[in-house]
Amino acid sequence: MAQSDSLSGEQGSPSRRLSGKPRKIAFAFIWIAVLALVGVIGYGAYLYVYKLTPMLGKIGTEQSVPAGMSASEKPLVMLLLGVDSRPKTGSLNTDVIMVAALNPSRKTATVVSIPRDTYLKASQGLRANKANAFYANLMASSKTTAPDKIKKVFAGALGVPVDYVATVNFQGFRDIVDAVGGVKVEVDMNMRYVDKADGTNISLTEGLQTLDGKNALDFVRYRKSNNGTAESSDQERNARQQMVVAELLHKLKSPSGVLAAGKLMEAVGEHITTDIPVEQLKSMIRTYIGIDKDKMEYIHLEGEWKSPYVYISDKEWKLATSHLKQQLE
Repeated sequence: MAQSDSLSGEQGSPSRRLSGKPRKIAFAFIWIAVLALVGVIGYGAYLYVYKLTPMLGKIGTEQSVPAGMSASEKPLVMLLLGVDSRPKTGSLNTDVIMVAALNPSRKTATVVSIPRDTYLKASQGLRANKANAFYANLMASSKTTAPDKIKKVFAGALGVPVDYVATVNFQGFRDIVDAVGGVKVEVDMNMRYVDKADGTNISLTEGLQTLDGKNALDFVRYRKSNNGTAESSDQERNARQQMVVAELLHKLKSPSGVLAAGKLMEAVGEHITTDIPVEQLKSMIRTYIGIDKDKMEYIHLEGEWKSPYVYISDKEWKLATSHLKQQLE
């Protein structure tokens, strides 16, 4: 079984039941990948022709899109994975797992976040495991078949077909933040954590400051401490992630953000892998460019923690499935 990253795992607290109602929870680096892929931010015709198209050629496939299957005509479901692929760990654990359903006629979307330690049963001869271990195990078995199999794992869990999968790594998030000149945020507490095994070295002090890519990633990941600072809850991490997302969106919509668009696209293109055809990526951008943030719904599944798993109730799964299916109507 793939090993979990101690900074991102569920806390080993007593069993608890948490609300499963839709909440605006987003994880920074995978959210920015979504923005890039569906073209939430419009950079204009020049950028589209001269910057965006070459980038899409690097991350998209050459497959054609069958008639009637274009993003402009058909609702699509995407599996979005934030992968911890740091060289020192050799890991491919998916620390962020989201399933997004997009509706072209209404210009709306639903994004369901699945806790990384969720207990999942799977078909295809795969044994039950933590949600974040499936991708790493499937990639170790066969890089060729892994994309299709990982889509089937989460399609089975949520009861909706998954059309495409996209992954983005930690370095991609760091590069995106650096491309826009950093993010100005209020660091809510002193943060100190060192792990020589994987190279983690978090050292942040409380107060308003501009964080570069490395420190911004530390800010949104921080949970444990081994150097005298207080530990952080998952709720506090979620609040930080939302804060960084809000600041990134603000910067990307500013004149300086537009000027940094080329660097941003290069950062995204180098660190995203997907099975989405280039033709389909372009259709997504044309269809969802300028989508209103109020038209995007976020559902963060939460459940009962019984080490080493998070158990999601049938009611929670059904809630997520119903909201995703509404986008497919």
